[in-house]
Amino acid sequence: MQELINVIIRTVFFYFFIVLLYRIMGKREIGQLGIIDLIVSILMAELVAISIENIEKSLWLTVIPLTLLGFLEVLLAYISIKSRTFRRIFDGKPSLIICNGKVNYKEMVRQRYSMDDLLLSMRQKEVKDLREIEYAFLEPNGKLSIFKYNLFRFSTSYPMPLILDGEINKKTLDFLNKDKFWLKDELHKKNFEIENIFYAFYKNKKIYFITKSEI
Repeated sequence: MQELINVIIRTVFFYFFIVLLYRIMGKREIGQLGIIDLIVSILMAELVAISIENIEKSLWLTVIPLTLLGFLEVLLAYISIKSRTFRRIFDGKPSLIICNGKVNYKEMVRQRYSMDDLLLSMRQKEVKDLREIEYAFLEPNGKLSIFKYNLFRFSTSYPMPLILDGEINKKTLDFLNKDKFWLKDELHKKNFEIENIFYAFYKNKKIYFITKSEI
């Protein structure tokens, strides 16, 4: 009987303790979890399960690692916000699966994303036909972002990121058949420096800038 009471007490305690930790770590939907978030969640679940099963061991042997994981999650999230390189390494970056209505099979193979996966995502987005899609991005969390053609099927230009947090997006330059010297020359015409650009994107053969002083 005493053993059952201890299990109940530990279960209730860890329920509220985990809720508190997740409140501290911030709100994110399950589908938005990155690699770091997922690993932390799995480790927390394992630690709590082990602690509930081993009632003879002190609660502190679980509370301390859980607190450390929560602190680590907050720290890494902060670093991820400040460093795009860190964020790209741990969370990855979006992949262009469909561009101008054409499926990018090479990118699908590279991401190990099959046609069945694509069709499943389309059904979940209530898209019946591939021909309805102008652009589709496979996000780092595994979800597919779909942009349909407009009513008259006029081709539109998707904003392509050139600079993010002061860093040049080489993938976009390669797609445009441009290089960083071209970009620097365009910046020079407007008296901008790359370090001062928070976000720059290319659309309709024009470059749009948002400087760090504007945010």
